[in-house]
Amino acid sequence: MPAQQPTSERILLITGRLAEGLARQVAQRLSSQFSIEIKVVGISVAALMHVEWLRRKLTIDGKYDRVVVPGWCQGELDELTSHYQIPFERGPKELLDLPEYLTGKQREPVELNAYDIEILAEINHAPRLSLAEILAQSKQYRKSGADLIDLGCIPGETWQEIAHAVAMLRDEGFRISVDSFDQQEVAQAVTAGAELVLSCNQSNVGWLKELPVESVVIPDQTNDLASFHETIEELSEANRTYRLDPILEPIGFQFAASLGRYYEVRRRYPDTPMMMGIGNLTEMTEVDSAGANVLLAAICQELTIHSVLTTEVINWARSSVQEFDLARKLVKHAIDHKTLPKHVDSQLVMLRDRKVTELGDEGLRQLAAQLKDPNYRIFVERGEIHVMNRDGYWHGSEPFELFDQFSQDAKLDASHAFYLGYELSKAMTALALRKQYRQDQALQWGFLTIPEVSAHERRRQPKSENQS
Repeated sequence: MPAQQPTSERILLITGRLAEGLARQVAQRLSSQFSIEIKVVGISVAALMHVEWLRRKLTIDGKYDRVVVPGWCQGELDELTSHYQIPFERGPKELLDLPEYLTGKQREPVELNAYDIEILAEINHAPRLSLAEILAQSKQYRKSGADLIDLGCIPGETWQEIAHAVAMLRDEGFRISVDSFDQQEVAQAVTAGAELVLSCNQSNVGWLKELPVESVVIPDQTNDLASFHETIEELSEANRTYRLDPILEPIGFQFAASLGRYYEVRRRYPDTPMMMGIGNLTEMTEVDSAGANVLLAAICQELTIHSVLTTEVINWARSSVQEFDLARKLVKHAIDHKTLPKHVDSQLVMLRDRKVTELGDEGLRQLAAQLKDPNYRIFVERGEIHVMNRDGYWHGSEPFELFDQFSQDAKLDASHAFYLGYELSKAMTALALRKQYRQDQALQWGFLTIPEVSAHERRRQPKSENQS
């Protein structure tokens, strides 16, 4: 098979002094597909590059179809396009991502807005909370993606203030369900505006079918579908609306069999709304809840179970509502488009990263040999933390030992020592989890990522902005 000929498109790649070696390596790898020339400008770190500075310093000899500047470059590129009469574009922040960028194999952003699974977020032991606490928790649930707020009552007690709680939440624009078998509680909640009651079985169908409200039908015992069908029949005869929940059991308590009941109920009632209480898995399985929420969302989507009940009681499930909100959109996209839920959205990739890029041993050594300033560069690759500046190159897996080595003869002030300690702490976390570490950037934790202002950006900002 003949070698692929370079494209007629000529690309000028702008880079700084320290990245020159890596830029030439990457350009060489792409030489069969693109005609790429490297322009090294008089700056060491790409993060310091700015449009105004480039317009003053950059000279372009030759004709190019486009100019690619580092993704870190600040400012409006239209100014450069107008000045040089060549299209300028901002490439990736990492040179190692350039092949994906130029070949068009980067993931196109996907709008994940569509979903048809409703989230009921339960406030556990609501009678034990003040109205202010209930409102605050409801607002947080709504912000996380909840569609209904479920007020979880306490068996054996009657919540005298339930009508006030429902009315308050309704005034704030919330839709409300009530989780109770107490007739007085349920009647007051329905009168105040609750639209759904959890739950209904043979123990309470006699009075619940008299109330003008939708209910969730459950079996008297989890494996007793006979009582389940009887309750459905009674509600149907009373012309009441309902949704079906045959009860998801925890792992160790016939979990697989309970999943089978959902399949059986959907087969028998193909057009009846269904619900799944997913907290029995997320709350009762000691594992980060995001993965479980995606699998449960997929099961619900495939079985057209259009509502779930969840909560955020135990610490490993503290973000379950938002996790399921993201999961329901992801799985709907996958099923609607008959595609894998992969390379679509990374917000639920939290513990590890979507991918990790590395300079490699040779790339690190070449970079270390070029350094002419005392500033420390930190990398995490191949099971070690790598630290380098003009005075040396140190690497190892123990950050305290590394710090002792490279700081032995260095005169570090308190702020610099703090900065290095902070970055080494992030680097150690990345090392332990095999995450992507990039100096001066936040580690990526999916939708839980807390953005950081880099040291370079902080130096550019007025002091008052840094302190705000």
